[in-house]
Amino acid sequence: MKWLKRTGLIILFLPILLLIFFILYEIFGMCINHIATKEQTDKLQFHLENEISDIQIVSISSETGNTSGTGNHVDCLSSILFSTEMQESEIKNSMAKYYEFDEWSCYLTKTEDGNYLFYLNTSAPFPDNIEGH
Repeated sequence: MKWLKRTGLIILFLPILLLIFFILYEIFGMCINHIATKEQTDKLQFHLENEISDIQIVSISSETGNTSGTGNHVDCLSSILFSTEMQESEIKNSMAKYYEFDEWSCYLTKTEDGNYLFYLNTSAPFPDNIEGH
């Protein structure tokens, strides 16, 4: 009779324990994704500052989530707006050893006010996290 009572309690509390585990896993994934985005942005800033001697950073922004609005996935988006006297081709050549420019997830563009925007969008470590839905 004792084992029947224990089995009943396990069956009763198992869904609650699984739900708690699932919620904790999603929170853990969100934290890791945000840390990955910060590291990506910091690394991008570091590479830009090391490769461009006269760089003046105007703004730095990052975002973690479903940045494209399509599908259920999580992205790490980093963008840095900066100014320099270097030409776009020179910047691309110096950054090509770190990043692969594909004009979709990684690109460099000159803005209307003469600054440059470096855009980098990669998949998050936990791409199926609830944050992407």
